[in-house]
Amino acid sequence: MNEIRHFDDLLQAARAQRERQRLLLVFAGSELPDGATAAQRAGFDRGEGGALVPLMCVDKWPDEAESFAAVVRESSEYELPDQPWRLVFAAALSGDIDQGPSDAQTDQALNRMVEAIKSGDLGGYLPFDREGRPVALGRQQG
Repeated sequence: MNEIRHFDDLLQAARAQRERQRLLLVFAGSELPDGATAAQRAGFDRGEGGALVPLMCVDKWPDEAESFAAVVRESSEYELPDQPWRLVFAAALSGDIDQGPSDAQTDQALNRMVEAIKSGDLGGYLPFDREGRPVALGRQQG
């Protein structure tokens, strides 16, 4: 498979799969943890650091998402002004050739994804910024 350089590459790859795919998307913001230091607060004010907080999630068939721009437009209808999302985490759930994953399978997978993001277990998901570019998350703690 080609390298994912933009969210739209993920859409294209999902559409090309033989098995029907459902894309799982979790939009996450960030907040300062309780007891943040002055340095952490200053970094946070510059848009750095903070703890990831899932804000909303959705599943999409690849043909329901025209492009990343369309996903962003739709997300803006549900985004709260004081809680903008900073990253969207994406994953794909495969079905079979004739049928995609069921609603129940999709709901379970989305719930697991939200819980994983809350706990910082991000290894199985692709994070993208608000421009649709993949993000390499750092390993720094604190």
